[in-house]
Amino acid sequence: MSQHLQAALDYARQHEADFLAGLQEILSFGSISTSEEHLEEIEKTAQWVARRLERLGMENVAVMPTGGHPVVYAEWLGAPGKPTMLVYGHYDVQPVDPLDLWQTEPFTATLKGENLYARGASDMKGQVMACLNAIEAVTQTGKLPVNVKFLIEGEEEIGSPSLPAWIEANKQLLQADFCLNPDAGMLGKDHPTITYGLRGLASFELTVSGPDHDLHSGVFGGTVHNPAKALVELLAGMHDENNHITLPGYYDSVRPLSDDERAHLAKLPVGDNFIKQQTGVPEVWGETGYTSVERAGGRPTLEINGMISGFTGTGQKTIIPSSAMAKITCRLVPDQEPEQVYEQMKRYLDEKAPKTIRWDLKMYGGGRASISDIHKPWVTALEKAMETVWGTPPLFKREGGSVPVVGMMQSAMGMESVLTGFGLPDDNLHAPNEKTHLPTWYKGTETLIRFFFGL
Repeated sequence: MSQHLQAALDYARQHEADFLAGLQEILSFGSISTSEEHLEEIEKTAQWVARRLERLGMENVAVMPTGGHPVVYAEWLGAPGKPTMLVYGHYDVQPVDPLDLWQTEPFTATLKGENLYARGASDMKGQVMACLNAIEAVTQTGKLPVNVKFLIEGEEEIGSPSLPAWIEANKQLLQADFCLNPDAGMLGKDHPTITYGLRGLASFELTVSGPDHDLHSGVFGGTVHNPAKALVELLAGMHDENNHITLPGYYDSVRPLSDDERAHLAKLPVGDNFIKQQTGVPEVWGETGYTSVERAGGRPTLEINGMISGFTGTGQKTIIPSSAMAKITCRLVPDQEPEQVYEQMKRYLDEKAPKTIRWDLKMYGGGRASISDIHKPWVTALEKAMETVWGTPPLFKREGGSVPVVGMMQSAMGMESVLTGFGLPDDNLHAPNEKTHLPTWYKGTETLIRFFFGL
């Protein structure tokens, strides 16, 4: 082990209390990206991240405007001939609702045992801070062994709508050998994990309407097709008896799972019992012919996220509602395109919707799936660093969720990403009582220090 690496590791261990204080400070900002009420908190958080990068000795630090919330950029290019790494992160967080289910104040980081509770503790302010702390440990004991750039955005939790145009306008600025993206997580505190595949996303709103106003169900019941009933009929028909999705052509471009990949996924400790324990459901559900772990990362889905129609208050109101609405999202796998899924859903509605109702389909956005080569040198370097810290080789998995920037980097710049992170399955991402497990978080910082040197 080099003296510089050992010194950096020693520094990190000696400054754990300082690292924790920094994490608690950034968690105090209510940087909820979906709400205009929090624009001031968004700006404060971006400025805080910029000051932190300046303190670490990064150069050309800037809070850069976009069509929405700002991007924080920084760089240090003092290692000529060495790899250049682009570190991605986001400083925005999800809303805290329902507030009454929180056991602590969402924006007051509260330590309970080995866990730190606050919105953003895991997703992903904690992961951003692990990177910054690793950089601090290395720069305080010597020079960085690699070049580094930072792209820290403020819109990931709303689908990064402003980022594609910003990346397109700043391609030259962002040029790097690869992107380190710690916006994934681990399968357990004893299971370091590298994510090599992400599903894409297509998001829709489907509205079904019938009469031009709510009707008396006694007068018109049995003569007018209830829009709520028509909507649920259309939604139910989007899956068949084997839970396959019935949109015309939906599977035409789906990249199949190879036998080798299915064998690899079978080794992951996330079987049916794991899912039941994490969710509280009595049994798992899904597409016939695939295991739960294959469905969760390697197969496309169609989910109903919410429905609204008619009277939903206390008591009764005997009406036929004039309209009904559903929110729908599709998780996509490599080679599927969000725009194609939009056309497939329109074809389904054209073919299946009865003439007794009208329908309107809006697309709110989407992103492509991504899959990365696990044999790249930066993946190997991360694999070795994780094995050294945890004493066991990392697991490789395909993630069921979406991280839009990964697909953007691939399509706009041809840049591969290595995805990791040190959050755990029980961190309550997007839910009340979000937390991070501090011993795992400290190990994450050590892993990143070793990773920088391993490159």
